[in-house]
Amino acid sequence: MNDWIIPDWPAPGNVKALFTTRNGGVSHGVKGTYASLNFGAHVNDNMADVECNRALLRCHLPGEPRWLKQMHGTYPVWIDKTTTLTQEGDAALSRKQGVVCAVMVADCLPVFLCDAAGTTVGIVHAGWRGLAGGIIEQSIAAMPVEHNKLIAWLGPAIGPDHFEVGADVYEAFVKQDAQAAQAFVSKNSNHENKWLADIFLLARQRLEGIGITEIYGGEICTFSDSARFFSYRRDGDTGRMAALIWLE
Repeated sequence: MNDWIIPDWPAPGNVKALFTTRNGGVSHGVKGTYASLNFGAHVNDNMADVECNRALLRCHLPGEPRWLKQMHGTYPVWIDKTTTLTQEGDAALSRKQGVVCAVMVADCLPVFLCDAAGTTVGIVHAGWRGLAGGIIEQSIAAMPVEHNKLIAWLGPAIGPDHFEVGADVYEAFVKQDAQAAQAFVSKNSNHENKWLADIFLLARQRLEGIGITEIYGGEICTFSDSARFFSYRRDGDTGRMAALIWLE
């Protein structure tokens, strides 16, 4: 049985989504760096192993995932309007059956999106830079559905007990919206301006701010579970998991 996570959300039956863990593949690396289901072609894993892992995943999908070249930016891509297999962007959107939207993560937050009618899906790669820059807002603005008809699921990401950031991150959010301060806990000591950030709460605030009320997930920490998840903050050199969504 595949060790991956199916979102627990009231999505229409024709909306399919999954989040892979690090288990079930063929990758190794020094001391198991990429063990075992790594999809990242941009890390130092053996490319033959990455391709094998992608082939294993492909067996469970209606088509080849449209992998993005993620830039930690704010650009959403309508992947069913292009034949290019790899494009720069940090969110994938689709209204076409069988087209698989995908992002790769290893602590950054994947935000799954669909509308209640099951006509549109999207997956957003929300690291702190993209989140502060408006990747969620940009992606939803590009979706031709009313905001209050959208449903969101927050996938596994680094949890609030482990996501230590500096004053630059705190200020990037709070300068835009004072309520973002609720997502930060001060760790200031010895003149170090450090904070623990809750990326799940920051994403919820952004979603609620544009009229989305049906928000689920946001409870699974990648940093604290090394048996199931890759974590860049924890390990540095590590693999990447995949978050995927499509219309059946």
